[in-house]
Amino acid sequence: MRIAELAGVSVPTVAAWRGRYLAFGLDGLEDRARVGRPRKIDRAKIITATLKPPPKKLGVTHWSARLLARYLRIDFSTVARIWREYGVKPWKDETFKFSTDPELEAKVLDVVGLYMAPPDKAVVLCIDEKSQIQALDRTQPGLPLQIGKPATAAPSPQ
Repeated sequence: MRIAELAGVSVPTVAAWRGRYLAFGLDGLEDRARVGRPRKIDRAKIITATLKPPPKKLGVTHWSARLLARYLRIDFSTVARIWREYGVKPWKDETFKFSTDPELEAKVLDVVGLYMAPPDKAVVLCIDEKSQIQALDRTQPGLPLQIGKPATAAPSPQ
């Protein structure tokens, strides 16, 4: 049961593979021919297309399953299923960066100190940037979407 849990499969699946190993050794672990018609969908083509940005004429920054499916002329559920299998999430954009400011700790302590123990008769306000606007130029170039990793934000145009 523990092996099934670790492998993310059912107990009967583990039993079947163990039986094949006991009966045929390592040869028993080779994938056997499957019944039914062979796959026609090229998974590599879908993943490759996903990792490339959409054409500018589409007016979007990343693919949706429906848009990519329409572009590749396949069913969107196929794209969604393959994205799930490979852990691809083109809509996920990672933008958080750690500060390299050597005085960051002192600055954070000052700000947190104001919230935790404001001066007598003082009002402490927090005014943040707009959530989708970067106030400072980015220090690192953006990285493209990769399997299992979100894209990172590219430098903002000047």
